[in-house]
Amino acid sequence: MKNKSDHERLLVIDDEENMRHMLQTLLTKSGYEVDTAPDGSEGLRKIKANRYDFILCDLKMPRMDGMEFLRQGGERLAETTVIMMSAYGTVDTAIEAMKQGAYDYISKPFKVDEVLLTLKKAREREQLKRENIRLKNRIRSIEQGEQFGGMIAESRKMRGVFDLAEKVAQYDTTVLIAGESGTGKELIARGIHAKSSRSAFPLVPINCGSIPENLLESELFGYKRGAFTGADKDKPGLFEAAEGGTIFLDEIGELPLSLQVNLLRVLQENEIRALGDSRTKKINVRVIAATARDLEREIQLGRFREDLFYRVNVVPIKLPPLRERIEDIPALCAYFIGRLNRRWEKNIQGIEPEAMSLLARHHWPGNVRELENAVERAVILSEKNVLTAAHFSLPSAAGGSGRIAELFEGCSLKSARKIVENELIRKALAASAGNRTKACGLLEISHPALLSKIKAYQIEA
Repeated sequence: MKNKSDHERLLVIDDEENMRHMLQTLLTKSGYEVDTAPDGSEGLRKIKANRYDFILCDLKMPRMDGMEFLRQGGERLAETTVIMMSAYGTVDTAIEAMKQGAYDYISKPFKVDEVLLTLKKAREREQLKRENIRLKNRIRSIEQGEQFGGMIAESRKMRGVFDLAEKVAQYDTTVLIAGESGTGKELIARGIHAKSSRSAFPLVPINCGSIPENLLESELFGYKRGAFTGADKDKPGLFEAAEGGTIFLDEIGELPLSLQVNLLRVLQENEIRALGDSRTKKINVRVIAATARDLEREIQLGRFREDLFYRVNVVPIKLPPLRERIEDIPALCAYFIGRLNRRWEKNIQGIEPEAMSLLARHHWPGNVRELENAVERAVILSEKNVLTAAHFSLPSAAGGSGRIAELFEGCSLKSARKIVENELIRKALAASAGNRTKACGLLEISHPALLSKIKAYQIEA
């Protein structure tokens, strides 16, 4: 077992000197800072003078037994995990001890491994409690508005996106949001609209890839009566519906070339022409576009107009995929769990470290949307108040962060090592919820070495 951090202090209370000595020797070797006391009275004096993370306390002792120690310890034991020990215990005794605040009960004689395993479980419980507090604090900060467009993030990359979106919201210019499916492009667009001078007017979203090509022109620009069979009256298009506000053209890369010409005219002249009309009409609409495609590549393939690209790409905003910002996963999970608890009247308190590590290793091809679905499924399946790895239908060694292919793009061992180090450090920090000491243990490196690499790779931690 690796050395524990120096705040992990343990008190052994037992009237048998041999037992005190044996436990002190064993637990000191295991990395704990150990004090001892021969009875409950001395134990009370110890806890008044010192703070302990764990206490191993015998049940039967002269002067003051374990039960009385628990009762008199009261609030002083609120932040301490107490494990009772006895050779005379019964189930009723164990239950009574737990009612008094004990975490667990070990029957004497016990094996060394049993003590260490019980302490390991207790430590994991304490880590989970601390993580729950952090998650609740994150939810509280989220509910107080520390977000953009309803998005949740703590990573440097996403904070940079939020800062840029906040700035561009103040200017009436065209924005192109690029990113994989599920990264939150529409949420960014809604955030920009909400913080703009157009917020009192409508935001009209349209997915350019979800409407058949023969209907898309009339949906965007409207039509006049008699323009085609079935057009028995004039109908305004979505651009007119967005008058004074914003139109969000999602998946603009799916727009047919014939309509790209029409859109270019709208951006250049601020006017539209309804289908079947000979006249144009001035409009006052801001355009925010989004795409999951590489539009510059689409230009080379002749599928997207270069002049339109430069019109919509005035301010580009690139959303990173979730696998490149795994430090956001704990905060996202906290937000989803809080929302699902309220919706379904559940009481999920958090996610076990092993499960969080699994989430950090997953590739997330569906990004935040996939994570949200995974958390919702886990909450549905859970019958307890903690989500475990078994609740998530994810491979235990998912395909990494997507950068593994970069290892084989050249022959440089130095470059490959940097890629691997960068990814593993990010995973360790996500798995330990940002606790650098725990991350050092996972990575098996020293704390100064971790700090140096965090700075070198510009990792937010």
